[in-house]
Amino acid sequence: MAVQLSLTNEEKRVVVYRGGDRPTAPRSVTPETPLCDLNLNWRERDLPERERTKHVHRLHPYLGKFIPQLVEVFLRKYFKPGQTVLDPFVGSGTTSVQANELGINSVGYDVSAFNVLLCRAKTARYDLPVMRAELVDILAKTKAATSPQREGGMWPQEIEAGTGGIGDDGREYLSAWFAPQARRELLTYCHFIQSGGYRYADLLKIVLSRAARSARLTTHFDLDFPKRPQTEPYRCYKHSRTCKPTTEALKFLERYTLDTIRRIGEYAVVRTDANVSVRHEDSRNAALPPVDGVITSPPYVGLIDYHDQHAYAYELLGLEDKRGWEIGPAANGSSERAKCEYQQAIAAVFSSAVSAMPPGGRLIVVANDKFDLYGPIADLVGVEVEAVVQRQVNRRTGRRSGEFYESVFIWRKQS
Repeated sequence: MAVQLSLTNEEKRVVVYRGGDRPTAPRSVTPETPLCDLNLNWRERDLPERERTKHVHRLHPYLGKFIPQLVEVFLRKYFKPGQTVLDPFVGSGTTSVQANELGINSVGYDVSAFNVLLCRAKTARYDLPVMRAELVDILAKTKAATSPQREGGMWPQEIEAGTGGIGDDGREYLSAWFAPQARRELLTYCHFIQSGGYRYADLLKIVLSRAARSARLTTHFDLDFPKRPQTEPYRCYKHSRTCKPTTEALKFLERYTLDTIRRIGEYAVVRTDANVSVRHEDSRNAALPPVDGVITSPPYVGLIDYHDQHAYAYELLGLEDKRGWEIGPAANGSSERAKCEYQQAIAAVFSSAVSAMPPGGRLIVVANDKFDLYGPIADLVGVEVEAVVQRQVNRRTGRRSGEFYESVFIWRKQS
């Protein structure tokens, strides 16, 4: 019999999961499903990668996101179609995407311009033939313009002159992190986004960003955390052989064009008319609209610099950098002072959220609380702690292989 702990600050209650070893099927959850019947410890055979990354959830790689099935469980239990859920740390948009699937309106905030771009691209309503035609068109133009056989093709200086959103720092970054051919292909694609009058330019920017991530001068096993450009052949731990850094971007633009067309088409089948709003604002200070509750996964203290994670996109697309607004960035570390500042900032976000909720509304907060910071945060916000469900997470790939535990905090706004 599997056991899950559900703790309040005062009572330290234990809730025993009564359903045997079979993990919960998200679609089976209803508002009447008891918390003690939820087994959220999915294994690979229970929840294969193709399900965890279905349709637009893998439109672009993103570190630190929670899986859509976890969001679906709590949307089904605590929200109804037509209600509105808030994610004050919208990230890659998992809550927004899943809420829309279930006919639930969503509002998301993020200080990262890239996160907002990605979430909007995922959740937009597309005219599929137009979307497909635009993706194919810009790829064909990029191929033609950068072909070595093309006479009178676009020279790099002409391309760079047409990408006015890139500043001096961006050009220096691109010169350091991309081989000349890859840089030319990416800048050409960027040039056509800016000059082509495309209806779905945001989606084209995501394809470009994803290709740029793969085309960087870095090792195959270190795409998530590259420290410096890799310009020489290297021993590859991923492929167990000597590999060379990539010198081109066009093959990635082709690959991700096809993948994006497929994923957008798959999501269009399950997308509803529920409203999705994503805003590039700090949720501590934003004027939040009325919402029925919150489902979110906040940044962890001292773990990830969210702007640096997508530095290639910021430099290539000229996105507004608001890293000074990040809560708990890795650059600030995890000292006692950093933890205290983190608690105050997270509490400010949730206090603002609570003020936009009706009495009895829930805040579902998913966090790896290894420093035990969230009990005091609940006290600062003044919410009732209904339960804290511990969930075992099986990480399966790359440098994030292994296991860890995260907590699902279920808080309730008091009457």
